Parts: sequence; structure tokens; C-alpha cells
Amino acid sequence: MLDRDGYRPNVGIILVNSRNSVFWGKRIREHSWQFPQGGIKRGESPEQAMLRELHEEVGLYPHHVRIVGRTRDWLRYEVPEHWVRREWRGHYRGQKQIWFLVRLVGRDSDIDLRASSHPEFDAWRWNDYWVPLDAVIEFKRGVYVQALNELSRLVFTGAQRERPTRSERAHVPREATQPGESGRYLRGRHRPRVPLVEAPADDAERASLLGVPEAALPRDGER
Repeated sequence: MLDRDGYRPNVGIILVNSRNSVFWGKRIREHSWQFPQGGIKRGESPEQAMLRELHEEVGLYPHHVRIVGRTRDWLRYEVPEHWVRREWRGHYRGQKQIWFLVRLVGRDSDIDLRASSHPEFDAWRWNDYWVPLDAVIEFKRGVYVQALNELSRLVFTGAQRERPTRSERAHVPREATQPGESGRYLRGRHRPRVPLVEAPADDAERASLLGVPEAALPRDGER
């Protein structure tokens, strides 16, 4: 479902805990980390889509969370042309997203990455609100910055809203070999030494990562 400008409606979710740390998920079989997000189905409101995606990707139900707020308007990003099939170019441009700030009122153990038969993440952790965005695919980073900045007013007050310098931010964690008790990988203080964004294993995963319909993916030899 695309709008007349070629953008696919979507929601993004910033999930925070009582310490104002954010949920950070590692995409399944990849080395990229991101916030939960997903498309809005026909007939759904952005809030309904957000609650559905929150359950499908993170395993949380509405009673596990409290909706704190959302972005005032759509935030948009464009997908590079070489990621899109030729016949879709000029028609499909990217995604427009409403971002929600949601607070966990349940427990860490309520998070279940296997709630769906098609999981998005295979590990998760809590990170500082101003999480470094090196692990996010490049063309999405601007939207992440916009969403974090706009919604920070609902998390912090005064000087607390000021974004820390790069040297003050915690690094993306190094993956551990064993998950923690609640499914999280153990925390680390170093950047991964492997590429942060790898090619997905198949077209379904690639389409999910990019936010495009599978039919829009280029055929072999078109990339």
C-alpha cells in the first residue's frame, strides 16, 4: 500500500524502560541493530499497527506497555534506487513513519522474540536513549535522529534532552556467545569487529529490512 507520493505507511517504536533505556534489537542472522518497526495494513490506524508490531516483533501485549506519545507528523526516508526493481523506480520512493514512544510497565521477562512464526530479532538489549546509530542501515539514520530528538521531550526535561557528544555515548555492544536469562545477549563495551549491516539471507528478509514489498526487489542482474 503506497500513498500517491510513493511512500509506504509504517510505524516505528521506541520502547523505554523505567530507567529510560531503549530496546535495541539485533536483526535475525545479521549484525545490524534497530528499533522495532513495521507496515500499516489497510484499515489499521497507526496505533493499531504499532501494537500489532510490538507483539509480533517483541512479544509484548497492550497491558505490558503504556503509550507515552507519538511524532506529530510522518517522518520519511527514501530507499536508494539500486535497491528497487526498475519497474518500481519512480513509483516506490520509501517509507513514511509515525514513531511512538512506549514505556514498558511489565517485566523484562515479558519480552519474547519468538512470539511470531517469522521473528525479526534474535537478540536484544537495553541501551542508552541516545544509542549510537552506526549499526542502522545508512538511509534510515536521519529518521532515527528525528524521532529520538522529537520524542526526547517526553522522556527528559531541560538539559537532559541535550544529545551527548559521540565520546559520551555508549558503544553498540559486542555480541556475546550466550544469551542472557531473558534472551538478551550479554552487555559489552566494544563495537563489533564485523560489518554492521550484512546482506539479508533471502528476499523476504531483505524486503523487511528495506521496507519494500518483495515484488519491488530487483531481479538478479539488476542490482
